[in-house]
Amino acid sequence: MMKKKRPVLQDVADRVGITKMTVSRYLRNPERVSVALGHKIALALDELGYIPNRAPDMLSNATSRAIGVLLPSLTNQVFADVLRGIETVTDAAGYQTLLSHFGYDPQKEERQLRSLLGWNIDGLILTERHHTPGSLRMIGIDGIPVVEMMDSVSPCLDMAVGFDNVEAARQMTRAILAKGHRHTVYLGARFDERTLQKQQGYEIAMREAHLEPHSVMMTAASSFSAGARLLRETQQRYPQTDSLFCTNDDLAAGAMFECQRQGLHIPGQMAIAGFHGHDIAHVVTPPLATVLTPRERIGREAATMLLACINGDQPMSKRRDVGFDIIAGGSI
Repeated sequence: MMKKKRPVLQDVADRVGITKMTVSRYLRNPERVSVALGHKIALALDELGYIPNRAPDMLSNATSRAIGVLLPSLTNQVFADVLRGIETVTDAAGYQTLLSHFGYDPQKEERQLRSLLGWNIDGLILTERHHTPGSLRMIGIDGIPVVEMMDSVSPCLDMAVGFDNVEAARQMTRAILAKGHRHTVYLGARFDERTLQKQQGYEIAMREAHLEPHSVMMTAASSFSAGARLLRETQQRYPQTDSLFCTNDDLAAGAMFECQRQGLHIPGQMAIAGFHGHDIAHVVTPPLATVLTPRERIGREAATMLLACINGDQPMSKRRDVGFDIIAGGSI
């Protein structure tokens, strides 16, 4: 199918019998034309299927009323929830959200960042703490406000909203050990920053209990099937394993399904805990023990901080810890 030629301002002007400048004035501020004329222009825009080209404005004006959001994953429910929170705020404020995905690859993040900054965005929301030298140079030169999410402890470029991943993992591991389990293994995926922070918290709790920590990790993305594979690998490497702490609920649920396939009682023969408190944690049997994190709130607060800064208001604190909750469920 050949791409059709988009209608332009002149087409709309010709349809109504006015100048192109009048149509442009209406698009920028409808109150600047009469109600009757505004109705005619709106009707013509609708009939022609006119699509505004915002690129010239965004490249030439001081502000674009658009923010950039870089997410490492579009399949992970965590970031779907975060994005929902962001857009709750940006939609209400009349800001566009320009979204890019980089798959946990710092080099791809740099390429996507270059593209976003080319649209003269007013602010930027990031999800990682470690960036390439090229990304850091671009952010420094551009000088727009930046909020980093999902972590309230690590050093940040400007502002941060999140929680303490290390402490959350430490408390979840302690909850597992408090049930009498002594051979707890940590299951992780991707080796991203937060997976490693949770591993650190797990190891702290194990050593505090004078127990030896063991981790089974993979570079691939998390999934239910990956959780099952990691459980089987754990059973081979550490046969004494009586409990698992997983970096997220996907791995935990997959491990639960594999235990049930093997006929292992949960938590009697294998205790399992996850992280984030996704919907599946509440519907599996037994209910999954997990760390409940307020993802939508993180998105809302990140967007609120960013827009306030864009509008010239400095936040009371540049770091915002939204906390977490330990949900015991029935699986530990």
